[in-house]
Amino acid sequence: MHTPNSAALKEREWTRPLLNAVAGLLAFETFTGLANYLLPFSLPNQVMVLLHTIGGLVLLAPFAWYQWRHWQNYRSLRVSHVVLTGYLAMAATIVLLVSGVVLTAEAAMGTRISRAWDVVHLLATVALLASVLPHLITLSARASAAGEAEFAASLRVAVRRFVQRTAIIGIVPFVLVPALALMYRPAPLENTLPADYSYVYGKNRPFAPSLARTASGSAYDARSMAGSAACGTSGCHNRIYQEWAVSAHRYSAMDAAFQKVQSVMAEQNGAESTRYCGGCHDPISLFSGTKNVLVKDLTGIAGIKEGVSCVSCHAIKETDVKGNAAYVMTQPGRYMYELADTVGAPRFVRDFLIRAYPRYHVTSLQHKLFKSPEFCAACHKQFIDKEINKVGWVQLQNQFDNWRKSRWNHPGDAAKTIECRECHMPLNTTYDPANGDDLDYNRAPSDGKHRSHRFLGANQWMPAVLKLDGADEHIALTEKWLRGEISVPEIASKWRTGSAVPLAVVAPDVAKPGDALTIKAVLTNNKVGHDFPTGPLDIIQAWVELSVTDQLGNVLFKEGQRDSANFIAPGSFMLKAEPIDENGNLIDRHNLWEMVGVRYRRSIFPGFSDQEEFNFVCPSSALTRPTDVMIRNPGDKTSPLNRSAAVRVPRQRVTELRVTARLMYRKSDQFLLNFLFGDKSGLTARVTMMSEDHKTIRVGGGE
Repeated sequence: MHTPNSAALKEREWTRPLLNAVAGLLAFETFTGLANYLLPFSLPNQVMVLLHTIGGLVLLAPFAWYQWRHWQNYRSLRVSHVVLTGYLAMAATIVLLVSGVVLTAEAAMGTRISRAWDVVHLLATVALLASVLPHLITLSARASAAGEAEFAASLRVAVRRFVQRTAIIGIVPFVLVPALALMYRPAPLENTLPADYSYVYGKNRPFAPSLARTASGSAYDARSMAGSAACGTSGCHNRIYQEWAVSAHRYSAMDAAFQKVQSVMAEQNGAESTRYCGGCHDPISLFSGTKNVLVKDLTGIAGIKEGVSCVSCHAIKETDVKGNAAYVMTQPGRYMYELADTVGAPRFVRDFLIRAYPRYHVTSLQHKLFKSPEFCAACHKQFIDKEINKVGWVQLQNQFDNWRKSRWNHPGDAAKTIECRECHMPLNTTYDPANGDDLDYNRAPSDGKHRSHRFLGANQWMPAVLKLDGADEHIALTEKWLRGEISVPEIASKWRTGSAVPLAVVAPDVAKPGDALTIKAVLTNNKVGHDFPTGPLDIIQAWVELSVTDQLGNVLFKEGQRDSANFIAPGSFMLKAEPIDENGNLIDRHNLWEMVGVRYRRSIFPGFSDQEEFNFVCPSSALTRPTDVMIRNPGDKTSPLNRSAAVRVPRQRVTELRVTARLMYRKSDQFLLNFLFGDKSGLTARVTMMSEDHKTIRVGGGE
């Protein structure tokens, strides 16, 4: 039997094939692991991630067997620095393998790898190098200095062969890296504009009149900006994908009204003019060159399906607050099979790589810019200029500056400020790998929450028209949002409570028959972060519906009701805008490319109030027959608002006047819908009652 120090044992240990295999695989694992950390994202690096994973799994059994035998042979040695480095190397390797198995399982079956295990894996690599190199160098030096010349020579040969075989086993697998990389066939991207592309605003502005730009200055293949469903099918961002899939960002291009208006714009103003809309509504089609002269389908398949896709939002790296899609979009590199429409093994490889090697995925698609209102300003601010209307500059919707100048913005004081995402992207409890945030003052990296990607706003109509999955739920949430019924706990201390835009009826408590009554409906922009209403005010309508009944329910006065064709009664109090063209004609078909100004605009700034007066005569109990005359402003006979209103006067004494006022809202007026889809289509925008108030006036005295 040999002792641990016997010459034969030493020589045999250096020449064991098992040692060569274990050492070679460890060398390969170390090199590929460091490459994954130190080298930039690339196809070869992705191949090395896969080989690193396979190599680590292959290493498990031989390492366990070798380490057991090695320990059995040398466990009786006295403690020395060589023994200590050996034990440290063994411990580091065990930690490496255990952490590697955990990370592999997380990448294969979870939604993300653990940061803690990833750090442990990296530190164990450093510990292995710091221990195994001194261990081997010392043993090699001892072999060279062995006492007996014949034994020393044979031991040196054994050590040299060990080094050579280890190097071969550690290096040879690298041949697979370029081979596998060459075997992979990525989806070819056509990052060029069509040969017949019209550079109507010059070759240096291919996407004008939109202010949107690409980092390359040229086109991006539509596929490189699409593929949002993969974020859900991967199992990683499934809930975020489901929220987005029914949001206004998702259907911004497929919006039925947008498509019709775009077609009219192309017919009247040229297909190239629709690029003005594309930067915000349809970036995939814009950057792939679809909005081109003589192109019938101005929105490609990818664009109409995804609108503002995951990538087309997350790939924006620069914005400007001038609006009109003033942003710069990059084209992120993609992981293997990420653009392939496949299932099975390719999809598994795609998802595994993104989870196991997530650094590029995170850095390319997540950045601090998202957290600023300036990011939203790129699209949520709009103007028309001479390139479009042939006349000059006109401001349109402008949510950003509304917010910037409002009570909600306190520059430099995040604890008082409420920003866009805090309202429209409230926090949801989640297991999404994107949960947590250490950049928000009131959040933590491990808070277990993500920001909702529903982007709740004011379109409570289009999801149903498009028959999107989850439309009913989304519409119900949107209506609750419009009424101010959705709480946002993280900003509860600085956000108002109650209705978003409460309505209050102001009227006398007592009236006499024959009195000229004035009833006021007071509206207050209580919780909205910008003007109410906001958006395209030429088509949006918010109005007050008022009715006055007696104690029996007979209608004595009404205003703001809709007729059977869904038109609002003329002269009703309404929050909206009336833009005009250069001849003073009303812009009533959303033909903004002809707009030069506004003849009427009424909306409410954050924290401010507006009111409307309703005037009529308190009915007299002396009247014995119905009348159809009711003067709205009896004190001003010249007012253009004077008109008749049908009134049925009861034949008995009126003792109470019951006033009901409601703030009503719809996304699109009926005239536009009839123009776009025909008055026989039956299409009408959903109407939401945002707030209401009641008042009872006691009627007494008089004959």
